[in-house]
Formats: sequence, structure tokens, C-alpha cells
Amino acid sequence: MGTITIGDAALKAFGRLTHERLAGRSGGRSGAPHRTGAPVLRDSLEAGSFEEAFWTVPAKGETDRLLHVARKTLDAARRLRRDARSGERTLTAVERGIAKLTGSAVRVFEEILTLARLNRGRVYPSYDYLAEATGLGRATVGRALVILEAIGFLVRQRRFNRVKTEGPGPRYVQTSNAYRPLLPGSVRSYLPRWMRPAPLPDDVVQHHADHAVQTAAMLDTLSCRELAQITVDGQLGKILAKLGEAIDRSEREAQNGSEPLTGSINMGNYQTRFV
Repeated sequence: MGTITIGDAALKAFGRLTHERLAGRSGGRSGAPHRTGAPVLRDSLEAGSFEEAFWTVPAKGETDRLLHVARKTLDAARRLRRDARSGERTLTAVERGIAKLTGSAVRVFEEILTLARLNRGRVYPSYDYLAEATGLGRATVGRALVILEAIGFLVRQRRFNRVKTEGPGPRYVQTSNAYRPLLPGSVRSYLPRWMRPAPLPDDVVQHHADHAVQTAAMLDTLSCRELAQITVDGQLGKILAKLGEAIDRSEREAQNGSEPLTGSINMGNYQTRFV
């Protein structure tokens, strides 16, 4: 848990490519009813293909701290709504998003954090489970998840399963989402001073900046296959490595298909021609 890393961002980007490849291979369009009659939603990934990189085990006390942050953010949301109603000031886009946080959303977040603590970060409840556990309606749970995801309290990844049936072609069915709780950077300024992370020393900040530049330069030298192997682990990493290898192969073929360079070198009484 914690903040979103480069690997998390790469997982989302690479995951979209994987989904498009699967959707194209199955002959179905994202979001449309499939041949089974069950909808396969956009940006869904096959269950079991990405979870190793997606889920993380929460540190000791981390889920309690995240819940405390959510409750303090709810207090800030109430103040922002009051300011908006009174017309004292115009809320920014970030503030309007935070102002949408409700007690129901915090209650759903609390249940997700409980599952993360009990299951070592592996969180994939259904809407019906969350509705029964929180005592809220299914539609309320759905709205709460949208609010939490928009603010940045969690990342939600849709999943599908393959269905073994007779006849040609693979069949898919939607299954429960995977969730990962996070600490959104947008709410830190609304937290009490004692809850905000301490600022880093200047030398540490400079070290991180230098490291980021060196890392970016190193990544630029990697092929697509090597980049996928370094960025994502597990089964998803293997799939992305194959996709990257295909991209590298096509680029090499494109370069080999271009016109060769010709020229000559004068070496005294001899002239060497190269191609």
C-alpha cells in the first residue's frame, strides 16, 4: 500500500495493452455483451494473471492509519461542503472531489481495509458481500467505490474468468474486482499537522532527484521486452515480455528493411567500399 509507484502506473498501462490483445483475439468488443450473454467490461484483466504485482501486504498498523486518514478527510469534506453552500469561496477541482466523500464511502473503505489486514492485502469482495457487511444498499456501495477511487483511496481492477464450454473460441465471464487501498496525496493538506509526513532533508530530496534521472536514462536503453521484465513480475510480466519481444522484433525488421548505407574510405593508394 502507500503511494502509487512507477510499477503501479506501468501495470495499468501494460494491463490495458493486454486487455486489447485478449479482446481482439476473442473477437468481442470491450463493454459489449459476449457470446455467453455476460458482459466483459472495459479494461478487465484475467483473474490470476496480474494479482502478484497488484496486491501488497500492508505494513503493521497501516490499515488503521489509512482509516484514520479517511475519517479526517470526511471531516474536511463536510467543511468544504459547508463553505460551498455558504458561497464563501469557490472550490477547486480537487476540493470538489473531496467534498463528495460520504460516511457510507468511509464505511466501505473500512471494510476493504479490514479484508486487506486479514487476507494479507488480497482484497476481491463482490458488491453483494460489501453491501451485506456494511448494511448499505448495493447501489450505495457502487457509488462509494466510485468516490473512493476518484479521490485516490483505492485502485480498482476489473477481472474476468475463462469459461470452459464446448465449441470454438474462448468464453469469458466477469468476476469480482481486485482492490488496493492507498494514501492519496490530494488529501494530505487537509490532515492535521501531526498526521502529515515529515518533509525530507534537502540532501535526500536531491539524491532522489538524481536517482530518478539515472533510472530514466537506464530505462531508455532497454528494449520493450527488458522493460516489461523489470517493471512487472509474475505471470503478467511473462505475458508483457512476450508482447515486448514481438514489438522489438517488428522494429528490427523495419530497420533491416530500410535502404542500406553506402560509402567509401580512401586509404592511400587503396579505396575500400562498404555497404
